[in-house]
Amino acid sequence: MDGTNEPNARPIAGLFAAVVTPIHDDGRVDFGTFDRIVAFLVESGVSGICIAGATGEYPHFETADRKAVIRRAAERLPDDRALLVGIGAPSIRHAIALGETAIEAGSRALLLPMPMFFRYEQEDLEAYCAHVSGELRAPCLLYNLPDFTNGLASDTVLNLLRGEEFIVGIKDSSGQSENLAILAEAREQQAWTLLVGDDRALVEGLQAGWDGGISGVAGFCPELLVAIYRSFVEGSRGEALRLQTLLDELISQLAPFPTPWGIRIGLAARGIDTGPLPLPVTRRREQQIATFREWLPKWLLRTGIVEEHFVAVAKQ
Repeated sequence: MDGTNEPNARPIAGLFAAVVTPIHDDGRVDFGTFDRIVAFLVESGVSGICIAGATGEYPHFETADRKAVIRRAAERLPDDRALLVGIGAPSIRHAIALGETAIEAGSRALLLPMPMFFRYEQEDLEAYCAHVSGELRAPCLLYNLPDFTNGLASDTVLNLLRGEEFIVGIKDSSGQSENLAILAEAREQQAWTLLVGDDRALVEGLQAGWDGGISGVAGFCPELLVAIYRSFVEGSRGEALRLQTLLDELISQLAPFPTPWGIRIGLAARGIDTGPLPLPVTRRREQQIATFREWLPKWLLRTGIVEEHFVAVAKQ
């Protein structure tokens, strides 16, 4: 596993899969299933994995559980794949504690989401990021996730990238296309890492000059996202656009589900059960899940990326 922790050493490039956190019926982390998911993602060719982001449902887990997941991921990830670790938490103290564990485990970078629940001004968010990154003294990627946390304005992002030694890039999940151009143009010769966090904008971001993406959909369908990234960097732009269209079709099928239910349902449809969903499943949800599970195998084969015997990935 790549454990380089020098800020601004080089941009982090590639396609990273965001990993769900599987659980047993009693809510304990299911490490056996977690291992299977990591192995599946690695075999599919992702550049690395990202744990404890929105896809990992980080607000649902105690700090001790999250530290255990960090260590487990580091143990299971090959040396040629990068580990990115989300350190979002209800307090600065918890965020720093998680960051320290991730650094010790060899995380390539820390993913720093903004505080959630309470609303803050941009000046407050800037102070928060400066403090956490300064305390940890390790590469931090801002995590702009305005659907669930305080959103970052582009000026705030630029202030932090230009002024804070350990803020080295951003994962932008805002879905705001203007951010792609603004940050790419402002980067110039800086070694900032720019990673797309909204799968709908992956090719658009690559076209703007971004370095890759951290993908929730790759958490259960890594083959397609890896193919999009590779097609683009190898110069097959038309193929990348064709595959993006298929990705958009998949995203439209996932849209009815809360984040990240669709990723977990997709894994279950492919043979990896991640345990109970966080809320009781209504009859209407059961019908939606059944419809999606019937649709998914046909779509997977239609992509031309997933061979028939890989539609289900279960390995006993």
